Amino acid sequence: MTAVHSSGNLVAILGGSGLARFEGLEVLRREVIRTPFGEPSGALTFGRLPAESGWQEVVFLPRHGYGHTIPPHDINYRANLWALNEVGARAVFAVASVGGIRDDLLPGSLVLPDQIIDYTHGRPSTFFDSAELPVTHIDFTLPYDGTLRAALLDGAGRAGIGLVDGGVYACTPGPRLETAAEIERLARDGAHMVGMTGMPEAALARELDLPYAALAVVVNAAAGRGASRLAISVTDIARIQDEAMGLVRAILAQTVPRAVCALDQARAVQGVRVSLQPAGDPVKGNPS
Repeated sequence: MTAVHSSGNLVAILGGSGLARFEGLEVLRREVIRTPFGEPSGALTFGRLPAESGWQEVVFLPRHGYGHTIPPHDINYRANLWALNEVGARAVFAVASVGGIRDDLLPGSLVLPDQIIDYTHGRPSTFFDSAELPVTHIDFTLPYDGTLRAALLDGAGRAGIGLVDGGVYACTPGPRLETAAEIERLARDGAHMVGMTGMPEAALARELDLPYAALAVVVNAAAGRGASRLAISVTDIARIQDEAMGLVRAILAQTVPRAVCALDQARAVQGVRVSLQPAGDPVKGNPS
């Protein structure tokens, strides 16, 4: 595999449905990266976004492929995350389309999930599944990086765009949409939105110690709710995606150039906390 080494400030954007290309990104090159887990969803697109002190390096990858041809259950999540980590990404911002379960998550809303429930099955979900590797457990209490979530909230504020802070993302297998009864079950489980790509993506990023946060776009009311009480309009989903992705790009344009600095500051604060910890007293908590 040929790795492309960044300057240490590279930020990754994983595009979802409706975001197969990132308008506003000045493209510098594309690289095909091969991984021990097979092929990623496509070539990595390297580019840059304007920043306060010059330019911010960005690597972009649409998880469904550039032609949106890879369904959720066939995405090679391991290859995607491995490739982004291999080229030196410091953080991953993942964009996802979801159905709104909670009453206030109306079509067109932008949401910053803080928890996830995994209903998928059969997807390779760890890098440590070889008989030659030790069993590896990760802490997944807080599945999304707190520093990146805060950066997205700040970016939305700078862009003047409303962003709902918090919500439980239910990840279903797809590619079909859910039944009304399934949505009722998810609601009873405490889910607020439903999508098909959040897992194992988030867990794999955690295994790589790669900070990860998701920005969700509500493109329809979930099955059996609101305008989707009897059926979900695929035409309306496409229209709402097109309208909302401009807002997503505006938030990311404000967030991405500040992400690495925010991560560095958070780690510096954590370093101070560790140095001040009394000898023999374990450090409690996780700043992210």
